[in-house]
Amino acid sequence: MKEAFIKLHISILLAGITGLFGKLISLNEGLLVWYRMMFASLLFISFLALQKRLKLPPLKEILKISGIGLLLGLHWIFFYGSIKASNISIGVVCFSLTGFFTAFLEPLLNRHSVSFKEVLFSLLTLAGIILIFHFDTRYRLGIGLGIISSALAALFTITNKKIRGREDANTLLLFEMGGGFIGLSFILPFYLYYFPVHTILPDRSDFIYLLFLASFCTIGLYLLQIQVLNRISAFTVNLSYNLEPLYSILLAMLFFHEAQELNTSFYLGLGLILLSVLLQTYHVLHTNRSQAL
Repeated sequence: MKEAFIKLHISILLAGITGLFGKLISLNEGLLVWYRMMFASLLFISFLALQKRLKLPPLKEILKISGIGLLLGLHWIFFYGSIKASNISIGVVCFSLTGFFTAFLEPLLNRHSVSFKEVLFSLLTLAGIILIFHFDTRYRLGIGLGIISSALAALFTITNKKIRGREDANTLLLFEMGGGFIGLSFILPFYLYYFPVHTILPDRSDFIYLLFLASFCTIGLYLLQIQVLNRISAFTVNLSYNLEPLYSILLAMLFFHEAQELNTSFYLGLGLILLSVLLQTYHVLHTNRSQAL
């Protein structure tokens, strides 16, 4: 169990590191995500082939999974776009709005009533984002992109949850990465037409960062999560991942000195977001305890 918890926090740290690549990699966000999904697809298909665990689902399922993968790719593009337009702290804090969008989109798409408590907790997060939004006009584009990113993340989570039980996790990840890569391959020429770049090829440092991002922070992160879930409940894992934005912000302050760019308004907004997370955590714990009794 001790080993499982160590792996859990390594996986959270890897998730927290993911945002740093938005600053480390010089390629624009579209190319960054395209290469990430391509490398992740090639690495994972090789891994599954060597393990003889490669499965081919029906074409209809492949198309559905691939569509969800494209949704993930679009989320990543806006997430890294937010970081490049502002900073890492803004990007990961805006990602906290995923719960706000989920509170409204999930009942709408799954046709059930809205949870008043979920909406209340999410409004606290929204209030925190509004405080941050006003702290510096330089970061408003980054915040706007981050908000779109969190909405796409909510849609990805909801749609991915619907299909998760029909296919094994390995198949889902492989075809989400592959589908996202193929989908972005059709979109990328138009993207680059409107957002031209000097080169589409990564330099040596970008290539190394992309390999690290695809292998450790995508495939490695996923494999660690699978191992952890064999010993620790999904509830505990999901609860622990509330630490991810905190890890990202601390790493950004450590490596990119972002504390110098942030002011009191940012920290007040971050405090409201953390309060929302704590209240949600308490609510889930209390509900689980009540159900157990």
